[in-house]
Amino acid sequence: MEQSCHKDYFSKQAKLYAGFRPTYPLSLYEFLLQQVHERREAAWDCATGNGQVANQLANYFKKVYATDISQQQLEHSVQKDNIVYSISPAEKTSFPDNSFDLITVGQAVHWFDRKQFYEEVRRVSKPGGVLAVWGYALLSIEPDIDEEIMYFYNHVVGPYWDNARKLLEDGYTTIDFPFKELQCPTFFIEVEWTIEHMAGYLSSWSSTQHYIRKLHQDPVAPFIQKLAKYWHPEVSKVVRFPVFCRAGIVGM
Repeated sequence: MEQSCHKDYFSKQAKLYAGFRPTYPLSLYEFLLQQVHERREAAWDCATGNGQVANQLANYFKKVYATDISQQQLEHSVQKDNIVYSISPAEKTSFPDNSFDLITVGQAVHWFDRKQFYEEVRRVSKPGGVLAVWGYALLSIEPDIDEEIMYFYNHVVGPYWDNARKLLEDGYTTIDFPFKELQCPTFFIEVEWTIEHMAGYLSSWSSTQHYIRKLHQDPVAPFIQKLAKYWHPEVSKVVRFPVFCRAGIVGM
């Protein structure tokens, strides 16, 4: 089922999102650059959030256009001279035809009306331009902690996930992708976090925010207390997220 273009689950926790969401690995960007070769005039980062992808693309492209439906997210975005931010839905923009060498969507295409978005991609992509959409799966740390996080994910905030979350759980393998597909490797995010950072990350989940709005209580604080028996506050642990990607050539 296609998703509404007006789902905005992240404005209210935009500061949390900017501060605690993991950043994507350099190997992902290196892969994307290999696909566009030397065609690096302009890129569009759709659903840019706080601009973390736009910030990286700006190191390689002359101009990066970054859009989001959330003004609050854009207020926390990374600023560079060659990034142009604007509020716009994914499915209908004001960009001219044949504008972009690369179009990216990080952790967001599951929210889109994908049929309309793909039509817009075809319109604004240059012939032979590349579309890449990606997301990351549930993190892993060590067995005891992973088991607790899985319980929190499925049974505490589980009922408060949007149905679109299933597409992420499936690694985007079940979404339609009507382009000449490129073979993407699996990437990994690896970060060192304290338990405090983990608390901030869990608080940024849309399901956590839905839980709070519905039940008027925070599920993260008691969970972190429970997790503390495995994780001392002053200890940093390696947190690993698998990153999956689908990429294709537009107009071929």
